[in-house]
Amino acid sequence: MAFTNDPSPFRDGPQDVKTAIESLRPRWGWIVALGGLIAGMGVAALILVVSATIASVYTIAIFMILAGAAEIATGLSAKTWGRFLLWIFAGLAYIVVAAFALAQPLVAAAFFTLVLGAGIIATGAVRIFLGAHLGAPLRGPVLLAGGLTALVGVLIVAGWPENSFVILGILLGLDLLFWGVAWIGFGLRLRRF
Repeated sequence: MAFTNDPSPFRDGPQDVKTAIESLRPRWGWIVALGGLIAGMGVAALILVVSATIASVYTIAIFMILAGAAEIATGLSAKTWGRFLLWIFAGLAYIVVAAFALAQPLVAAAFFTLVLGAGIIATGAVRIFLGAHLGAPLRGPVLLAGGLTALVGVLIVAGWPENSFVILGILLGLDLLFWGVAWIGFGLRLRRF
């Protein structure tokens, strides 16, 4: 197999895309069912919002443990003592915070919600900054998106810590719901293809 500079996963362009879509067409029902399952989990998360928040915290904690273990493994292969200690301490910090999140998920949810709100405000500010430097046709939509993003972040931070028990669960539920609806739409579109 020869390597090329073409980053496209499809060698023959539109013909390969058509072939890929045609191979998925008989499975449109399974894709719609998957979308229904995902959307159903989103609705369940919106109904059981505190439980979904705790599940989100547990998921974040598990990934933090994996990241901490990876950092410790990287530290064990470091060539200098300074880097060794830095990687080991960073990995241990991840694992300690994750253990705290597993032991106190509602307190961790409050912390994660505050960090999320601050991150959303920062994202909105960056979008506003970038939108201000764009040309006329794109400036308006990007500035609007940035303003709405920053507003959502401000609302999250302004409601903190009272909203900490529901924000992560609501975001998880909405994400699953919209993702499931997208899969349903894709499957129904395949049926008509």
